[in-house]
Amino acid sequence: MILLKSTRSPWGGRGTQLAVPFRKQYFYTANGFRPRPIAPVVLSNRRRVTTEAGDDDTGHIETKQNEGILFFDNVFPLKLQWLTRIPLLNAERALTSSLSIVNHPDLALADPSSIIKRALPETLPLTVTQVLPRLREGGAFVKFTHDAGINPTELESTLKAYLEEKPIKPWFNPLRRVRAFLVQGKPWIEDLYRIPSSRVKVEFLPTSPENSAAELTQETLYSLFRRYGKISEIAPEPSDSKVAPRYAYIDYSRMRFATVAKNCMHGYVVPAKEGGGKTGTLLKLSYESKMKPHWIRDWLAGHPRIVIPVVVALLTALSVAVFDPIRTFFIKMHVTHGLKLEDYAIYRWVKSQLSRGYDIIRLRKQKGEDENLQIIWEDRKEAINQLQTWMMETADTFIVVQGPRGAGKKELVMDQALKNRPNKLVIDCKKIQEARGDSATIAAAAAEVGYKPVFSWMNSISSMIDLAAMGTIGTKTGFSETLETQLGKIWGNTTTALKQIALDHRKKDEKDAQMSDDEWLEAHPEYRPVVVIDNFLHKNNEGSAGMVYDKLGDWAAALTTQNIAHVIFLTTDVSFSKSLSKALPDRVFRQITLSDCTPEVAKRLVIQHLNSESDEEAAADGEEKITPAQQRSDLDELDSVIQVLGGRLTDLEFLARRIKTGESPGSAVRQIIEQSASEILKMYLLDVDVSSRKWTPQQAWLLIKQLASNETLRYNELLLNDLFKDGEVVLQALEQAELIAITSKNGRPYSIKPGRPVYQAAFEYLTDDDVLKARLDLAILTQLIGMENKNVEKYENELRTLAELPGAPSELKPRIKWCLEKAMGSHMKIEKYEAQSGALKKVLMDKF
Repeated sequence: MILLKSTRSPWGGRGTQLAVPFRKQYFYTANGFRPRPIAPVVLSNRRRVTTEAGDDDTGHIETKQNEGILFFDNVFPLKLQWLTRIPLLNAERALTSSLSIVNHPDLALADPSSIIKRALPETLPLTVTQVLPRLREGGAFVKFTHDAGINPTELESTLKAYLEEKPIKPWFNPLRRVRAFLVQGKPWIEDLYRIPSSRVKVEFLPTSPENSAAELTQETLYSLFRRYGKISEIAPEPSDSKVAPRYAYIDYSRMRFATVAKNCMHGYVVPAKEGGGKTGTLLKLSYESKMKPHWIRDWLAGHPRIVIPVVVALLTALSVAVFDPIRTFFIKMHVTHGLKLEDYAIYRWVKSQLSRGYDIIRLRKQKGEDENLQIIWEDRKEAINQLQTWMMETADTFIVVQGPRGAGKKELVMDQALKNRPNKLVIDCKKIQEARGDSATIAAAAAEVGYKPVFSWMNSISSMIDLAAMGTIGTKTGFSETLETQLGKIWGNTTTALKQIALDHRKKDEKDAQMSDDEWLEAHPEYRPVVVIDNFLHKNNEGSAGMVYDKLGDWAAALTTQNIAHVIFLTTDVSFSKSLSKALPDRVFRQITLSDCTPEVAKRLVIQHLNSESDEEAAADGEEKITPAQQRSDLDELDSVIQVLGGRLTDLEFLARRIKTGESPGSAVRQIIEQSASEILKMYLLDVDVSSRKWTPQQAWLLIKQLASNETLRYNELLLNDLFKDGEVVLQALEQAELIAITSKNGRPYSIKPGRPVYQAAFEYLTDDDVLKARLDLAILTQLIGMENKNVEKYENELRTLAELPGAPSELKPRIKWCLEKAMGSHMKIEKYEAQSGALKKVLMDKF
């Protein structure tokens, strides 16, 4: 018989109708439950509206006589505590509604009412009056009523046996079945945000203020709590602890075991017969976190030797994975000019149209300059052809173009030999070397190749981190990177970008498709990019320049040996082979030496420079006019002037500009000579910042004075001079400073010449100044007198030592004679130098 009632059901929601069968009344016998021989009674199906805070938000479920509470476990997932923190959300109702939607009748049920309906057999003599879900703890309380003759413990046993025979496994936890336990104590049903844990803290409280509580032993606790699940450990409060009330920790192997124990045993009074003392002991249970607060932070702070290297490794991996591809892309764009508008035809066309009307003067000037330089390129056609031929060879192309400053090395390579090469990378060592500090050097090197983003400022911060780590853990973390490491990264990324640029020309359907990348690069030198390293060995004797140039040399050697790119060095240093031989000790690199123009070419260059503008004007008017060179009557002086000035391009252009302003060639050359003499006086002879020089003004003046009378000096003869005791170092420094030029023969230096052709005339100009000559000669004589005085003192000390020997052995007489002769020779030199000094002092006193 089925009775339909329109009332709130403990299984359904508000206003639902549920068909509730009449249940038979049972009583318990020795053979189990048997039907009671009376008429059936309709049980109450009313249900009060409750929340997770208990009846009327009191935190408890009120029970009366013949009422009990069951706790069903595994009703909800345990990892949903965060739902309770969402504002304006009834987590209990929302969860049960959503789970019931996905529930299938043939599968394990998910919402609490469905699970409890299946868990309670029809033959069980009880009536459910209230269901209270516990979302945080993954279970639900079920309040029921029973007959007075039925023991709730027997109901629990029968229910457990039924659930073991017919297990219910929810879909969210198919490996664990639903369990049911009788609530022994008075559970505290709170809705505080307290996360369940596998550890339960059991506090021992008295049943009333005037009574005392007993501290339960581990055996007693085990017998009370083992029924709810496997216990890992029972840890009582230390005996010397002063904390009250006394307590113990119970660690379960699973969190669900702890939630069941806490809900079933909270508020349980342990009687005296079970070890609860004379008046019993009240148990208060709460969850206890097994991990200390901030344990992650404390562990990280307590293990810097492990944490800091791991953090460095992670940051390095992040930098490589994220930033390196970006940097490689920007380097490719820098080499291929992919992000420059000037390389797009439409932009160039628009620019030419806009500039045609008002930029005629600038265009004419540019055209005139191109024609002037064309004379130089015709004279150096052989060098240009040689460079272009080397670019097409499959062998290593490690090329050095050496020449004095102003010889047009960069223009010859970039504007002529590599004019039609699409992918060129120019690295100016001057910008890198003149940067001050490691961060500025890194930024300058990155800018030369297009390497970005670059965090050069991080180098200083990482150095401070390393310094702090030294004081903390006693060792460096490796977080900071040296200048050498940073430059290595920049060149490494550039290598990757250059290889990708070269391989971009490779096609899958070509005949060499079966080749490896290295073989293909070796077979196709025409597709390799060209790296031009300008101003190589600029200021090589300063700071960390040696390391920078060594890294550049090693990188360039790797590019050529791996057939990734052609490399061309542009340098003014004649000793470049010493630096580059370190990078390629077993290879012979190719070399082109640029010298000054011949007098014939120099004269043509000056005349062409004078006629360039008039040629443009004549072409515009369509008339043939007399050139400025034909109008000048003083150009006959050019032959003699160029003999004095030489064939240096910068000096010739300076001469042509001065002649164009109206000066005669002779006057212009005199101005250039005087200007050069002033530069020599300031840079090499005056005592300004002598500490940074490797030469003394006396040594520089001696060279100037001798070169003024002789265009070429013998290298080894000069080293015999008393002023050049450390001669080779001084001469190399003066060559680097471009005061002199040292020529070699058969691999050894053999002659010394002026650093620039015009310097020969400037040296003669300086020596014609009697006052300057007297002053600097007096400085030389003063230094020589000091040297000879030291020699005399040395010989006198030796003679004094010999005189103190007993007996005056005859074997020492030759040595005594030699010392006397040397002392006499030095003394005679001193007298000679002093006489010359007197004459020079007289000159300084008589002349201005």
